[in-house]
Amino acid sequence: MMEILDKRDRAGLFRTRLATAMDAGDVTQSALARAIGVDRSTVSQLLKQETARLPNAQVVGECARVLGVSADWLLGLTDRPEMAADLMASTLTFTEAPRALVDEQIFEWHREAAGYKIRHVPAGLPDMLKTRELLEWEYTPHLGRTTAQAIGASEDRLAWMRGAGSDYEIAVPLHELHAVAKGHGYYEDLPPQIRRAQLTRFLELHDQLYPTLRLHAFDARKLYSAPITIFGPKLAVIYLGRNYLAFRDRERVQAITLHFDGLVREAELSSRDMPSLLQKLIEVID
Repeated sequence: MMEILDKRDRAGLFRTRLATAMDAGDVTQSALARAIGVDRSTVSQLLKQETARLPNAQVVGECARVLGVSADWLLGLTDRPEMAADLMASTLTFTEAPRALVDEQIFEWHREAAGYKIRHVPAGLPDMLKTRELLEWEYTPHLGRTTAQAIGASEDRLAWMRGAGSDYEIAVPLHELHAVAKGHGYYEDLPPQIRRAQLTRFLELHDQLYPTLRLHAFDARKLYSAPITIFGPKLAVIYLGRNYLAFRDRERVQAITLHFDGLVREAELSSRDMPSLLQKLIEVID
């Protein structure tokens, strides 16, 4: 609980912070008075050591606007001087998400979080675990002749991500794995040999990399998740399709992490159960 300040103490803190903000912005008493629409004597009175008065909300708000600080900071309600819009800009970014295997932004986030656990709910199957044949089938309609070049360039980055010292925990919707095995929906035109090779690839990588790599299957009818990636304690990203919505503030990163942990707790199949599921799915492919 925040300590309740005495009126004189709050007035003194306001006076000190107002003077600090004016000095930082090289704003004189006359200039501030003109900008907020009061007499110079009013500003002078606010800065006097002996006054115990606080200005009204209109004056506080205008001082904050002109000096580029938050009204809460001037009044001692927070120790951060930034305005809410500036805080949001520094903790929330909205960036383009190009149709690529590993675009520059995603790769930079992985490098930033090297050594931390990375939690991931993919939009379909996780790109870093796909076979080359599946990538070619998936990206050729979009990338055309440059598909092979794009895949080749991405393979080095995918290899770096696997060897960066990060543990990966990936939660995949159970229906997505069944769709691959049966060739339904998104995978309707995917040849059986590619579908079989892809699930075999999952099985091999799980055996090779567990527990550094943990795969979980959750029931989306029970608990849905948008595509997200959580880069340790640093960053949480929601994939919107054309854009990434990235959060850096601790509260939102923790909230999205708790959402992911909930998926794992409610998962129909834990990482230990995945090999048996994958083997069964491989066997049903015609």
